[in-house]
Amino acid sequence: MMKKIIVPIDCSEYSEYALETAALLAKRHNAELLVLQMLEISETLYTNSDAEQHEKSVFFIKLAEQKFEKFLDRDYLKDLEITPIIKRFKVFSEVSDVAKQNNADLIVMGSHGASGLTEIFVGSNTEKVVRYSDIPVLVIKSKPTSVDYRAVVFASDFSEEAISPYVSASKMFETLGTEMHLLYVNVPGERFKSTADMESTLTGFLQQADGNLNRMNMVHYVADTSVERGILNYAVKSKADLIAIPTHGRTGLAHFFEGSISEDLANHATLPVMTFKIK
Repeated sequence: MMKKIIVPIDCSEYSEYALETAALLAKRHNAELLVLQMLEISETLYTNSDAEQHEKSVFFIKLAEQKFEKFLDRDYLKDLEITPIIKRFKVFSEVSDVAKQNNADLIVMGSHGASGLTEIFVGSNTEKVVRYSDIPVLVIKSKPTSVDYRAVVFASDFSEEAISPYVSASKMFETLGTEMHLLYVNVPGERFKSTADMESTLTGFLQQADGNLNRMNMVHYVADTSVERGILNYAVKSKADLIAIPTHGRTGLAHFFEGSISEDLANHATLPVMTFKIK
């Protein structure tokens, strides 16, 4: 059962997409909505003992609170249990801490996406939340028309480390009433597998994760030039409503050299993407 949903916002158009999506989910599951605003106030300004500086920080905080209050004045938020939370410093790794403190079940995040060097060297707030979060993160790219997620593509390499995110995903989608399709993308090079190898991997995985092979008929194998392309192409072809993916909490340049399918998808997919942390 989903009881608490967190939405980090910056009062942008994309964070409103996330807020509206979270509101629809909260109404459907009778959940509390925790709306989190991250203020861009420097620590120096906030902690400085100088009277004038302190006055400035109070002014900025009051201004931000007024803007936040106005942002939350939406018809779709009526009759919902809403808890506003304001963090003084804009550090998106803190979203995970707030989620833990409040025993949240899901983070809903808006993202406009990025590509190329900007994505690698600057990153995005979405990427930071995805990287640090221990609970599922739902990344929204456009204004929601529905949260009736009937079919989800869960893409993975189905290695042993993917068992915990798979179990988390299974529980989440059972709560949402969503049918989960399992996808293995076969790509050229060292990771290429024969049909027999793929079937053997999935058989062992499901036996270990579920204790049975009931979901073998929900497994799909596709070949493509990259994992990301394979997932996106299959999601479109199968008319999925959502993409789900396990994610690592890697950091620094090693994170980018190793690549991260989940964060690439969170930035490039037009469909909503839900990420599940590998523990």
